Order: sequence, then C-alpha cells, then structure tokens
Amino acid sequence: MNEATEARPARVLVVDDEPTLLRAMEALLRRKGHEVVGLDSSIAATQRLAQEDFDVALFDIKMPQLSGLELLNAVKHRRPEVEVIMMTGHATVETALAAVRAGAYDYLTKPFEDVEVVARAVAKAAERKRLFDRNRQLESALREREGSPSEGLVGTSAPMREVTRMVEAVAYSATTVLITGESGTGKELVARALHTRSPRRSHPFVALNCGALTETLLESELFGHVKGAFTGAQRDQRGLFDAADGGTIFLDEIGDIPLSTQVRLLRVLQEGEIKRVGSADPVRVDVRVLAATHRDLPKLVKAGRFREDLFYRLNVINIPLPPLRERVEDIPLLAHHFVRRYADRLGKKVRTVAPDALELMCGYRWPGNVRELENAIERAVVLCRGDSVVPGDLPPAVTGRTAPLVREAPASGDEAAWLALSYAAAKEQALRRFEKGYVEALMRACDGNISAAARKAGMDRSNFKRVLRKYRTDVEPDAEDDASTRALG
Repeated sequence: MNEATEARPARVLVVDDEPTLLRAMEALLRRKGHEVVGLDSSIAATQRLAQEDFDVALFDIKMPQLSGLELLNAVKHRRPEVEVIMMTGHATVETALAAVRAGAYDYLTKPFEDVEVVARAVAKAAERKRLFDRNRQLESALREREGSPSEGLVGTSAPMREVTRMVEAVAYSATTVLITGESGTGKELVARALHTRSPRRSHPFVALNCGALTETLLESELFGHVKGAFTGAQRDQRGLFDAADGGTIFLDEIGDIPLSTQVRLLRVLQEGEIKRVGSADPVRVDVRVLAATHRDLPKLVKAGRFREDLFYRLNVINIPLPPLRERVEDIPLLAHHFVRRYADRLGKKVRTVAPDALELMCGYRWPGNVRELENAIERAVVLCRGDSVVPGDLPPAVTGRTAPLVREAPASGDEAAWLALSYAAAKEQALRRFEKGYVEALMRACDGNISAAARKAGMDRSNFKRVLRKYRTDVEPDAEDDASTRALG
C-alpha cells in the first residue's frame, strides 16, 4: 500500500438509537484516530451512505423504521465495499448467521465487557477495507507493468525497488552478476530481466540448473563434447555456451557445481573460451554469465568447497533477493499477477482475490517464497467457482485449516450454533495471524520506530502500541484517559 492510503484515517458510520451509547462510541473511535459520523436514525443513515464514502459502518440490529439487518442489506446492495459490524443486546445464533450471510464483517454483543472489543473490530474492519481498496489499485498497477522489460519483477516494496534499480543499472554492461537469495524468490526472473534489458536481448538466453546433473553430464551440457569422449558419446555435441554465443547464460545453483567443473568455468570467465569434453582445442565464445545460488558462497569458500578466485569472478555485482516474508506489502500485487496468469491459462473467469483471502496470505510466512505463492494461487484458480479467490480455495497451510470447511450436508439446530462458533474462532485466529505479521512487518520497515509504524498503519500511537503489546512483552503502555469509554461497558 502506498503511504497516502495507509495514513488516511478510516471513515466510520455509527448508527444506534441509544443517544448515550452513540456518543460514547463516537468519542472512543475518534480517540483511536478515525473520522466518525454518528446517527440515531437508520433512514438518515441511508441518505448519508448514498452521498458519502465510508470504510466501516456499525449498525444496531434493533432500530425503528429500518432494522439493522435491513440497513445491512441496503448497504451491501449499494456499497458492497463498506465493511459492516452489527451490534445487538439480544444475541442469538440465528441473528448472527443472518448477519454473516448478509455480508456483515463482524457481530458484537452489548453491553461490551471490554470497550476495546469495539475499537479492535473497527481497526480490523478498516484494515480489511484498505485491502479491498488496494485490490482495485493492483489491477491498474499490473496493467502499467504489461509490456515492460522487467514485467516479471512484480513488487513495489522498498527491497524490490532496489532490485529493479540494480537491474536497470547493470543490464547494459557485460559484467558478470551473482544473484543470491532463498529458493523460490525469483532469481531466474531477475536474470531474464537483465538479459531483456541488455544489448544482447536479440540473442539467446540459455538457463541451466547446475545442481540437477552429474559432473560428467554437467560438463558435457555446458561445454559440449567430441565423439568418444565418454561412454555413449557417439557424435560431436555442442554445449550451452555454444548455444548462448552472443547472448546470456544463466547458471542456477552455481554453488552445487564440483571443483573440477569450477576450474573449467573459471577459464571461460577469464579467457572467453571453452574446451569441449575430450578435446584440447579451445573455442572462442562471447557469452555474458549470470549465476545464482541460495547457498552461502563465502562459507563454501572457507570450507574449501568453492574456489575463491571463481567466487570473485562471479561476484563482480551481487543482487540479493529478499524473501517474501520481508516484503509482505508485495503479496497482494503478486497474488493478482498470478491470478491473471492462471485464469488466462486455464480459461477461467477469476479476476481478483477476496479481501479475507488476502488477509490470510499476508499473515502467512511463505517458507517457499514467491514460488509457493504462485503454486497456491494456481491451486486456488483451479478450485475457484466464482470470479474471486476466497479463503476456501487456498491451501490448508495458508488458512491454518486442519479439516475441510465444506460439510457433507446443510447444518441445523445445535450443529448450526457449533458452525457459527467455529466460524468465529477460525476468523479470529486468521485475523490475529494477519495482525501479528502486519505489525511485525511495519516495525521492520520502520527500524523499530513505533511512531513511524503507527503513522504508516494509519493509527494513533497509543492504539498501535496496544496492538503491538499483544505480541511483544517489551512495549510499555501509554497513559490514556478512558472516561468516555466507561459508557460502553
């Protein structure tokens, strides 16, 4: 999200026909940094909703003229993007299910034992609305990237902006580049972007995973061989360096090549010539070498498993790729990018990702990085039955599920109550995971500065500290006047 979007306070509409409670909620939410409009008439609320934009709305269920559920249906028909929280002093499983089915984000029971439950619900709903708004921005951002030479480098976070800057700075040279990062971070995409933006773009781009072949096959694949060089070599064979002449060769998992092959590769980098396996005759080649690894090459050098001279030849320019967990803000853009790709490939009409699915994805650690995210989206597009990816389409690892959400038959009676409680518990767990990941990412991005992180989140400092304190024990509480909140209890 851009900072302007994050810094904008949420606009909240509160509708309740109890004046004391209405004023208390207005005061509480304004103190949390929100812009609040309080109304005691549901008819007046429909008029304001027709004229103004709101992020979150809180409706009492029992009101004259229009009930809260009727108002909820009207809002979802006219402005489906508004996140609605229902409030009632007469909670039943039936009304809770009716509200959720009609599109309510949350359901609160009055009187509130803890006033912070209202503030937390609004904060989470406002964050969900920001994700919804971000969804709409992502489509235009992706359209802008279409046709770009660096189209595959998806992301607007600070780490990815630095990667793009490095690619643009070194693409036009013939210098060797070493791309480092965890598996699945997109190292080959960076290599292809370097080639596409280089003067060699009209010549071949050849890629090889060096860790997938034995020593003999690797050398034959790279340098070629002559007839009789080894068992099965029945004719002369050109290698990938020959095939890439004039262009670029990308050597992935360079840390896995054996020492003998490292010597031959060093000669290519130093002399610009190769010797085919079984031949003593050198062959000149003009190839730019790009290499990548997820291994710690300096550590391998110290252990004697990687040549120091080759390391320095490869590491003329290093482009490190961040893991996905360190650029959480790129997940929505990447998710939409992959949705478009696989929807087109599979001939499906899926075009977006539901906000609650994005919440789950942003709260997950993604140990497999972008590759794991891509696989998750491909699976989701295959399973998706509508035009939006929803949580049930995502892998269990992402949603935290241990059992299917879909049941064999419709629920009724006590089973319906159990489902409502299970739904609420699962949603709360998912939201807590998302919230924890979000605040941790903000604190990393702001170098531990709580005030800067609060501004970036669009929250006042004391409220942000309370959220942070749920997940860390080293955060001191702020003194806060809670006089107006007592009316909510």
